[in-house]
Amino acid sequence: MVHPTYQQLYSVPESFGAEVKLLRLRPENGFRPDPDELRSLVSSQTKLIVINNPNNPSGALMGEAELADIVGIARSVNAFVLCDEVYRGLYQDPDAQVPSIVDLYEKGISTGSMSKAFSLAGLRLGWIAAPLEVIRECLKHRDYTTISCGLLDDALAVHALKNCDKIMERNGKIVRRNLHILDEWVQREPLVSYVKPQAGTTALLQYDLPVPSETFCLDLFQATGVFLTPGSCFDLEGHVRIGYACDTEVLRAGLAKVSEFLRSRG
Repeated sequence: MVHPTYQQLYSVPESFGAEVKLLRLRPENGFRPDPDELRSLVSSQTKLIVINNPNNPSGALMGEAELADIVGIARSVNAFVLCDEVYRGLYQDPDAQVPSIVDLYEKGISTGSMSKAFSLAGLRLGWIAAPLEVIRECLKHRDYTTISCGLLDDALAVHALKNCDKIMERNGKIVRRNLHILDEWVQREPLVSYVKPQAGTTALLQYDLPVPSETFCLDLFQATGVFLTPGSCFDLEGHVRIGYACDTEVLRAGLAKVSEFLRSRG
């Protein structure tokens, strides 16, 4: 299990009693998985390797070669690979082509949804692409938890998917424009550094202040109304997560307030 990542990817299997081993993603490696470290974690008992591409919270993006390395390791122990691909398509390079895990591995499982890349979280709909035996098991469990989806949600999701190219073009422009603004801001701030995201809508900012990340975020919110996620949520003290896919002027105003806060503490 790569870490940091979306919490439910590791907390849910832990709640079921699974043994979860974490593959740490480090800023000095661009928040990319180390294949040698992954090899040291797997064994003949490994059932599933879980990755998140593009990564939340770092915005790191693995290419085909890196994914192929993971597939090779999984195949060596006959494990499935689950790839959370909810940010798929939101790339800083509009010409980037990154295959889905199901295109690379016969035991690949891809999950996606309307919530992130499509910015339609209110629809509460998603999908799984996987081998047939996995889909059959998922359907059994789904029948116990969800009788049916809302007809209106279904209709809106179908309409969005039929207009996928237009939506992704619009959302891609927003994240590219806003990351440019965030990047310029980071370059100006002496107390802030980061690994520039390649995809997604979030970034991990490292701050140079002797204060825990939760305290930093609470003080920032109380002083300015700006809300960032503490790095402690991802076991990364000294960091905060920022979402930059908001209204551009809101982002500019928020970053200006963060600058004022940093000056008051630095």
